[in-house]
Amino acid sequence: MVAITAKLVKDLRDKTGAGMMDCKKALAETSGDVEKAIQWLRQKGIASAEKKSGRVAAEGAVGSYIHTGSRVGVLLELNCETDFVARGEKFQGLLKDLAMQVAACPNVEYVSVDDIPDDIADKEKSIEMGRDDLSGKPEQIKEKIVEGRIGKRLKELALLEQPFIRDSSSSVGELVKEVAGQIGENIKVRRFTRYTLGEGIDVEEADFASEVASMTDIKN
Repeated sequence: MVAITAKLVKDLRDKTGAGMMDCKKALAETSGDVEKAIQWLRQKGIASAEKKSGRVAAEGAVGSYIHTGSRVGVLLELNCETDFVARGEKFQGLLKDLAMQVAACPNVEYVSVDDIPDDIADKEKSIEMGRDDLSGKPEQIKEKIVEGRIGKRLKELALLEQPFIRDSSSSVGELVKEVAGQIGENIKVRRFTRYTLGEGIDVEEADFASEVASMTDIKN
């Protein structure tokens, strides 16, 4: 198998304009064959989606998903460039899939890793630096291990980094780029809210044993 080097990834990026991670995946899927990787990116619509990513996406729609049993609900805003596309089947299908994805991922709190506040990352770093399995390790090694762990943890909080629930071989971010390439417009997930029935309500749990004992005392 051909080694996927940084130079190979950069060459593919220069030729297609696709993101580094997308180029790396395309090369992995095509055993390092650059021409086949270019074709793979075009088929997925990723290369053309990247070129449109800087365009303003001010139209779109807010979609909802209510899970069976009505205990979990999601509202999600998905943006595109024109109202015509927003009403289309592909866009609406993506909107529904994304809302369903949020419902299935209770740990997801942000759209992308870039949206995560610095104080959250700093808190994670503080936790990781104090773990017992790192004690005694040189500071440089410690920093490297912690950096990897934090990167993984932050991805767990970001919607676009999640494996797509209908096809775990693709991430949600890749799905959005693929649909954007097919539609021919920039598509952005702007925000979402997840509601869980009863969340945040303090419910007083009855101590039935004490109640029974109290009733017995009263009778006596």
